[in-house]
Amino acid sequence: MASSIFASLLRRSLRRYLPSAPSITRRRFLFTSSFSPVSSRGAMLQDPKLPSSLLCYRFASSKVSGDESLKRVIDSEIQCAQEAHISGQDIDRPEDFPFEIVDNPGDQAIFLKRDFAGENIQVVVLMNLDEQNDVEENDEDDNDKDGNENSMEPSLSLVVTIDKGEDHLLEFCCSLNLDKVEIETMVLKKRDDPDDQSAYQGPEFSDLDENLQKAMHKYLEERGINSSLFDFLHEYMLNKDEREYLVWLKSMKEFIA
Repeated sequence: MASSIFASLLRRSLRRYLPSAPSITRRRFLFTSSFSPVSSRGAMLQDPKLPSSLLCYRFASSKVSGDESLKRVIDSEIQCAQEAHISGQDIDRPEDFPFEIVDNPGDQAIFLKRDFAGENIQVVVLMNLDEQNDVEENDEDDNDKDGNENSMEPSLSLVVTIDKGEDHLLEFCCSLNLDKVEIETMVLKKRDDPDDQSAYQGPEFSDLDENLQKAMHKYLEERGINSSLFDFLHEYMLNKDEREYLVWLKSMKEFIA
């Protein structure tokens, strides 16, 4: 009894909704040539000339063909990536580079660490790849050479945390390029609750008195955060991106296989 009621409701639902959306019905049900057109009620009719075993075989061969095609494309991309990057190539660290580098495979960022006058300083470095791509495209466009020359230059994002072992941490978010370190935000955070959004964060850095802004830049420079870091870090991050991309491709190939 219950099954007949359910079947009746289902038929009413199909008559009510499916005829009004034939395009959706076709997209959902006509996904291979192994099936005949959809009826007015949206029913999917199997071609009686094709046995079910042949239908399964067609689906299986299509999957295998698609997988093999994808693997061939990945193999080609791996070869290109290997040719573009010399395996095991290291970037020489400058002798006066004041930080220890922590580079964890699989991470898109690197971490810099150092101790300075009783302070623990940590820096998260991220490559602005979108800006780098924009720079390369801009260089190829002769009409835009005089356009966004300054705004399109490559840069790195830095998150600098200064820890004195006390109740608060001082955090700077900066943009680093060839010419300067630009402080975007400066926040004093509680050690036991660094993500507290209710705490007063202070004004926007750009709204601070000009002398105070200059003093903060000097404060970072004394701790080793200055524009002289850019050349080495930029080259290092480009190299890391190539290494991580190659590892990612190989992992993708292994998953597909």
